[in-house]
Amino acid sequence: MSNNRKKDALDYHAMGRPGKIAVVPTKPHNSQRDLSLAYSPGVAEPCLAIAENPEDAYKYTSKGNLVAVISNGTAVLGLGDIGAQAGKPVMEGKGLLFKIFADIDVFDIELDTKNVDEFVNIVKALEPTFGGVNLEDIKAPECFEIERRLKAEMNIPVMHDDQHGTAIISGAALINACELIGKDISEIKIVVNGAGAAAISCTGMYMSVGAKKENIVMLDSKGVIRTDRENLDKTKAEFATDRDIRTLEEAVQGSDVFIGLSAADVLTPDMLLSMNPRPIVLAMANPNPEIAYDLAVATRDDVIMGTGRSDFPNQVNNVLGFPYIFRGALDVRATGINEDMKIAAVQALAALAKQPVPEEVNQAYDTSNLKFGPDYIIPKPTDPRLITEVSVAVAKAAIASGVARVEITDWDKYRDDLRKRLGKDDGIMRNLTTKAKLNPKRVVFAEADNYKTLRAAQIVNEEKIAFPILLGNKQKIENLIKEYDFDLAGVPVIDPNEETETERFNKFAQHLYKKRQRRGISEKDARKLLINRNYFAASMVQFGEADTLISGLTRNYGATIKPALQVIGAKPNSRVAGMYMMLTTKGPIFFGDTTVNEDPNPQELAEITMLLEDAIKRFNIKPRIALLSYSNFGSNDGRVATKVRETAKILREKAPDIIVDGDIQANFALNSELLKANFPFSVLNGQAANTLVFPNLESGNIAYKLLQEVGNAEAVGPILLGMNKPVHVLQLDSSVREIVNMVTIAVVDVQEHEKSAN
Repeated sequence: MSNNRKKDALDYHAMGRPGKIAVVPTKPHNSQRDLSLAYSPGVAEPCLAIAENPEDAYKYTSKGNLVAVISNGTAVLGLGDIGAQAGKPVMEGKGLLFKIFADIDVFDIELDTKNVDEFVNIVKALEPTFGGVNLEDIKAPECFEIERRLKAEMNIPVMHDDQHGTAIISGAALINACELIGKDISEIKIVVNGAGAAAISCTGMYMSVGAKKENIVMLDSKGVIRTDRENLDKTKAEFATDRDIRTLEEAVQGSDVFIGLSAADVLTPDMLLSMNPRPIVLAMANPNPEIAYDLAVATRDDVIMGTGRSDFPNQVNNVLGFPYIFRGALDVRATGINEDMKIAAVQALAALAKQPVPEEVNQAYDTSNLKFGPDYIIPKPTDPRLITEVSVAVAKAAIASGVARVEITDWDKYRDDLRKRLGKDDGIMRNLTTKAKLNPKRVVFAEADNYKTLRAAQIVNEEKIAFPILLGNKQKIENLIKEYDFDLAGVPVIDPNEETETERFNKFAQHLYKKRQRRGISEKDARKLLINRNYFAASMVQFGEADTLISGLTRNYGATIKPALQVIGAKPNSRVAGMYMMLTTKGPIFFGDTTVNEDPNPQELAEITMLLEDAIKRFNIKPRIALLSYSNFGSNDGRVATKVRETAKILREKAPDIIVDGDIQANFALNSELLKANFPFSVLNGQAANTLVFPNLESGNIAYKLLQEVGNAEAVGPILLGMNKPVHVLQLDSSVREIVNMVTIAVVDVQEHEKSAN
């Protein structure tokens, strides 16, 4: 990692409250009565109920949704035995993934012991607290014994994810790859390079789904594991071969499948060429696989290739499995995670890859035809169906195999409950980031002589979200890059003050003069204005020297948007409006207009609503629009209420397909049950609104800032709508994170503009 990337990682973990997870109360606690119910004397009642019936712990406590992520730090990522405390950031990260993908709460527990008996006894003693245990980063062979004993001696789900997570995901990939090459899994010859916990578990899983032991060769750091090797431990001995082969080169010759759980670059092109036609290669060493993806596909065009990396097809990522496996196990109060449940997860993942891909997944990966085939043998981590398909399969298998203590009878309702858990689409920024990375665009940073801007530029450059162009005082930019050791080598730096004699500057000035000569701007004025970096940046976008621009960090909104309007302008027959995407616990909610139109009339408000509707659909979200007022469907009169009702009437006539209603108060718009109970006739009934149109700039601006500060929502915006070319203006003094989010939105906006133009 670069020095800046290392600093980013440290800053990320240290900023604000240190660490990545926290405990959040789930019950009211503001009054004395609340506290008396939460603790003494009210808490005595659930205590007595649980003492009488231990199963009531699932009813009265968080046990049923609480998993322990437990490690002793002896095999942390690729870092090895770094100790329990040093491994804590990884365990917190695992907790974060459990929460965001499956709404499972986590306590991470780091045990400072390498003694198997001591480890097992401590974890066993924790059983009353947790609904499940995820073992993590424990070295082999101790991890096998620890998991075996805990599964036998505890009455809650226990799984060592390093072993079984990779086994489950790669097992699904192997099943589907075998189908594509037309071979039965029982016939394929498999080479497993690696003999650690993951490799042993993967091999066992492949046999569970049909592979034959006699067709498998396993290697460790000493070469092929053979029956005549001395001092083999029992886990390796199970996969020893008596074939007369000793090296990887010999093992892969004439094989069908290479499974890599070892080290980078150990599989050479010549070895790959020696494999059978249509070879399957799952090279899962991280961060660099056993053979680079580009090298493998260049060597053989018939290879089906998977890695552990997100920047290539067929990523074998444990996040496809563990959140949803535990979700299903917890929801039926399973006493364990058995082989049937793991195989059910394998089959669910394999089956999901063959189903039509949701448009939001296609959009995230900037494609319209993601479908089952050599480049898509397992689902993508952003697929919203994972929580339903995998969790349901695991829950059904737990019931069928007799380890469930609760039976689910209404599976449709269970699926619906799972979907609601995450308030989907909580992952919208992750999806948009993925989409941006697939086709990065040139972004002019018009305030590049600023620390935050340069930090954001470095991040989007490193993450391949965008190709930054730095605009501003060149000397100051270079000094900041040097002072903070930013890695921005090769990124263009442009100083408008040094451009005044260039052909480009003259071209920009003539364009601005011709556009504004009847608005009081002389040719001399145009040249002076172009020294202003916002005018220069807008001109770069106008003339195709950049795809979009980002500005507004250090100047007020009006001073930033004015140059873009004068140089680029609005789309023909369109107005310009501002929209914020508020990332809330209930999913994204879109606010408009929050930045441009001060007091629109009904016709203008209808136009703004249609701009919002069109923009939100580009995020693959179906807009449900509430036209806000202090009135509910005529309950109050007044200028604002009348304006909003007239807007609703215009929209019903002009755009009958839009889901929109009003005038309506905000609480009814966002609470579907409240709306249904009081106004059952509303077209918004059935689901809360996700788009709020405010009657004027004042109300919209106040609302988003209140929600941002008091409601702890993350604001992404303002997203500028209606411009002839993509331009995006930051809110004053945005954070680095907010700048990066806006660059991501800007890149996706350019992609959509190009798609529309074609």
